[in-house]
Amino acid sequence: MATVAQSLLFQCLLTLSFAAAAATAAARRTYIVHMSHHEKPSLFPTHHDWYLSRLLSLPSSSSSSTSSPNLLYSYSAAYPGFAASLDPSQAASLRRSPAVLGVYEDAVYSLHTTRTPEFLGLSAELSAHDPNPDPSSADVVIGVLDTGVWPESRSFDDSGMPDVPARWRGQCESGPDFDPRLCNKKLIGARSFSKGYHMASGGSFLKDPKETDSPRDQEGHGTHTASTAAGSRVANASLLGYASGTARGMATRARVASYKVCWRNGCFGSDILAGMDQAILDGVDVLSLSLGGGSAPYYRDTIAIGSFAAVERGIFVSCSAGNAGPARATLANVAPWIMTVGAGTLDRDFPAYAVLGNKNRFTGVSLYSGPGMGKKLVGLVYDKGSDGSGNLCLPGSLQPALVRGKVVVCDRGTNARVEKGSVVRAAGGVGMILANTAASGEELVADSHLLPAVAVGRKVGDLIREYASSNLNPTATIGFGGTVLGVQPSPVVAAFSSRGPNLVTPQILKPDVIGPGVNILAAWSGAVGPTGLEKDTRKTQFNIMSGTSMSCPHISGLAALLKAAHPNWSPSAIKSALMTTSYTHDNTNSSLRDAAGGTYSTPWAHGSGHVDPEKALSPGLVYDISTDDYVAFLCSLDYTIDQVRAVAKRPNVTCSRKFADPGQLNYPSFSVLFGSKRIVRYTRQLTNVGAAGSVYAVTVMGPPAVEVTVKPPKLVFAKVGDRRSYTVTFVSKKGMNQTVRSDFGSIVWSNAQNEVRSPVAYAWTQIG
Repeated sequence: MATVAQSLLFQCLLTLSFAAAAATAAARRTYIVHMSHHEKPSLFPTHHDWYLSRLLSLPSSSSSSTSSPNLLYSYSAAYPGFAASLDPSQAASLRRSPAVLGVYEDAVYSLHTTRTPEFLGLSAELSAHDPNPDPSSADVVIGVLDTGVWPESRSFDDSGMPDVPARWRGQCESGPDFDPRLCNKKLIGARSFSKGYHMASGGSFLKDPKETDSPRDQEGHGTHTASTAAGSRVANASLLGYASGTARGMATRARVASYKVCWRNGCFGSDILAGMDQAILDGVDVLSLSLGGGSAPYYRDTIAIGSFAAVERGIFVSCSAGNAGPARATLANVAPWIMTVGAGTLDRDFPAYAVLGNKNRFTGVSLYSGPGMGKKLVGLVYDKGSDGSGNLCLPGSLQPALVRGKVVVCDRGTNARVEKGSVVRAAGGVGMILANTAASGEELVADSHLLPAVAVGRKVGDLIREYASSNLNPTATIGFGGTVLGVQPSPVVAAFSSRGPNLVTPQILKPDVIGPGVNILAAWSGAVGPTGLEKDTRKTQFNIMSGTSMSCPHISGLAALLKAAHPNWSPSAIKSALMTTSYTHDNTNSSLRDAAGGTYSTPWAHGSGHVDPEKALSPGLVYDISTDDYVAFLCSLDYTIDQVRAVAKRPNVTCSRKFADPGQLNYPSFSVLFGSKRIVRYTRQLTNVGAAGSVYAVTVMGPPAVEVTVKPPKLVFAKVGDRRSYTVTFVSKKGMNQTVRSDFGSIVWSNAQNEVRSPVAYAWTQIG
């Protein structure tokens, strides 16, 4: 066994290593190193000491005698390995080591940027079951990995909260602008992780006066997501008068722990993994990540790896699906142990109007709160400019002589919506009509613009563009209508919400669900205006934002409520409950629609449907999945044993058990691929969490090109906790004129009390 002196020696060497690295940081890059965790020699008291020894044995770069490798993070709970700053030759040297299973360059992830509880049916935090509300929900801790937190926000008021659970191991860190005493019984943890960002920024981080090494939120995004998940009730909340009412999170009694892993230029994988590692060790019950990158194999996906470790410890993980819709196959965070959340609209709107000189009046949306334009018409201009960029209102693209004193039509896309308004104002324009193109369809997202502005859909946008381009003297004015409730239809799938199919594992249907993600009111940072622009000097305690970043914490908060109500449920049981009870019809009793084109949505856009927390509390049956099942799933993906171990962090993985098809995982939804085979057969197992003596019958809906058989057609559960299996056979019929390459259906188990619904996506990779 190593002596205390040896351990102290390692620490001294670490200090020297950090000092030597400072001068050459810019010449190196951050790598995440996957180690064979169980091969640590007994000489080293900890894995940290072993990792440090491996780094110190590496040669210095030939270009600099001082470029010693720099250990940034030693991971323990989330990943078997460490992050280090290395030059390419040192990374190559590590790859040749037998104890090193992989060396991967750090990746950059991005953020997926009060009416909600009533819209979801949370009249009093599941009041029918929780009239007090149940103080047990105060034992649930939601860890939010984001841009930090604004602790002074009233959404983190701890009035009436009981003492912090004794099991909690987290803390609030101090910083130049963050006093740990700002934390309380509601906000019980606040940490920051910036070493990966430090290395990538080459020292510019330290020169940015707006970037401080502390948990404080300078961007607003993290405060918004944290308060959406578990914010306390705040009366008379609004954004400059819009959406006025009581703001509250989904789980008002749950605790919040903030892990700042995102900075002005992005979220680095090494920092995210460090945040997840610490959150697991601190003892969170739910992890909420409103960020992501592109698709990658699970053993290369930082969030997937960290999430597996969390789920293995009973932690529910909710992640945003991404904002790359409506293009197909644009999803992020698709690992089956993650709840992948898309975005839908609320039944609340903020109407605004564009009135044209030809007497036409068009309705759009806006959150502009300054002086209005009045009824007097002014000139209207749609300027494509000599380089075709004026129509997008990019910085520097507008000619002041052309737009001064006029309303400017700007096409949506390329740059931020609020930046377009800033560009118009800087060029002398007095108003803006933000017109959608085909990419955004009829989706309307309201913004707190710096000048009078209205956002309109593509069809209206085309009419306005035609009028502005063809009329000799086009004129317009803009008016505003405040806040309107009871909008129909709702919910509608947001056009920006990323879509399936799942490119990493096509046999797993993603996204899982949608939740409220358009025009969401929640707490905001005092360091930045509501638009986030430097020119925006306004300050507000609340802001309205849109994105799957907003829908994700809704589901995180709902998971906390279910965890409190059912403390013995696994993360997969909670996930199943939220999925199988989701609804697929809007408030007009029509099938969910897609904002991108106004057509009906599909499970590739909305997954199982829109969450219904009241029904999720008593789902009747759940599809449970163990971590051993997830390992068998990984083994079915033709990964090497080392690649499986990178995710599962188990030294004894042999893949002796694996599925013949990844779709055999006991998932609450189905994705059926017809390739060279016309027959696909899956077996699922349901667990009774409802009443003893429950009997369920199956109903199948599907396209005419597929014959679906379920055996047995009836399931009987004598006791609570009983498990029953069924097998479903999908047959692509011969002779059918299969002109489409995809279609959808459902399998529903129901009785008088419950309906357990699973969507089915079909894809034909070979036609015939």
